[in-house]
Amino acid sequence: MLPLEWKDDLTAFLSEKQVQTGEYQPHPLGNSGYVTVYPQSEEEISSILRYANSHGKKVCIVGGGTKRGFGGQVECVDILLSLANYSGIVEHAAADMTVTVKSGTVFQKLQDYLAEYRQKVAIDPVWPQYATIGGVIAANDSGPKRLGYGSARDSVIGLRTVYPDGTVIRSGGKVVKNVAGYDMNKLFIGAMGTLGVISEITLKLRPLPKYESLVLLSFPSGNLEEVRSFAIQFLDSMMEPVCFELLSPSLSERLIGQRAYTLAMAFEDVKSAVHYQEEFVKRLQPPNTAIRILPQEEAKSFWQTFYTIGPNGAMPYESVGNEIEAAVKIGVVNLDVIHIIRESDLLQEICHVHIEAHGGLGHGLCQVYMKGESESIIAAIERLRMAATGLGGYAIVKHLPFSLRKRVDVWGEKPSYFFLLDGIKRKIDPNRILNNQRFVGGI
Repeated sequence: MLPLEWKDDLTAFLSEKQVQTGEYQPHPLGNSGYVTVYPQSEEEISSILRYANSHGKKVCIVGGGTKRGFGGQVECVDILLSLANYSGIVEHAAADMTVTVKSGTVFQKLQDYLAEYRQKVAIDPVWPQYATIGGVIAANDSGPKRLGYGSARDSVIGLRTVYPDGTVIRSGGKVVKNVAGYDMNKLFIGAMGTLGVISEITLKLRPLPKYESLVLLSFPSGNLEEVRSFAIQFLDSMMEPVCFELLSPSLSERLIGQRAYTLAMAFEDVKSAVHYQEEFVKRLQPPNTAIRILPQEEAKSFWQTFYTIGPNGAMPYESVGNEIEAAVKIGVVNLDVIHIIRESDLLQEICHVHIEAHGGLGHGLCQVYMKGESESIIAAIERLRMAATGLGGYAIVKHLPFSLRKRVDVWGEKPSYFFLLDGIKRKIDPNRILNNQRFVGGI
């Protein structure tokens, strides 16, 4: 029997349609709840957390569900708080280039709305048609265009957050030039929802580019010293790509039909400036390499495919035989990305897993996607982590079935500043009701 004797307490301030119960079926990715609630206002979010905090109930937060396999050592909690019905634009100051939006808003819907005003949020998360803006901010998500855009943290001006005791606080402001006091926003961005439920987000906007293109430079010889030499020359130039990403041969084959290490360079500006940078790449192009330039519409199509190559926790979980999916985020010094992408390529033969990987030579972040049997996946993750730490970097597992998350340290070793993170958690959420064991060191 499910522990649902407290269901009536929830329906005291939510309608029957907003509280869903049923016989619990374990989900392979975990992070589930015996009862799912769908608040439609900030007041209802506050009431749910206040009830959970006073009654000792654990709460797990979900937006679009794309990150369901990211962290979490608890398979099922008392309450799954879904923000699916808490969405929409609160305020759009087009002239000031800012927008305030509810956290359950699907990222692509937000971008589609802003496109009517020739504006956008300068973030490029994976699976934008499912991911919510709240989830993107809570995970501080970003994609290859982080080089030109910055991280999710860089787009946030202000937040409204509901603490675990139901208190609503506001951090930051609603204007771009806001420098008063401590930057409290950074406390919640990237905290994986362990400190509070982000209810509203104010973001600074950018105008849509007049034109964009994508230059793909492939190295069929596999000589990574040529890649390094080209990267150094290009990054030392005056060019301003929004993306300078190295694709593994397997990923390059999937995206453009050419199995070779490939550099993807994206440019966004007025048309003449974009073409000038394309010509610069042609002049710098090493011998025995292949170049392909995708104009605007083809570039957009490429990125639409690119952002859906990794696993998605929102999709129905299906495994083929014993094959599972995993995703690992690796951070190293910029050009050390080359070593990580090479190691990922070699691991396909060593660990007998299929791997597709990419990494930014301008920002040092790599994403590695794997498919294979459980033991092979675990072995590959361990080898990647050794490679990353050997370079002075880190490796975080962003997607893995719950059963394997019990065996793999998702976040790696506790950092030296862990006592600060734990102290903040104890102060804000002393009962540890919110996204318990979802963050670094089991916070």
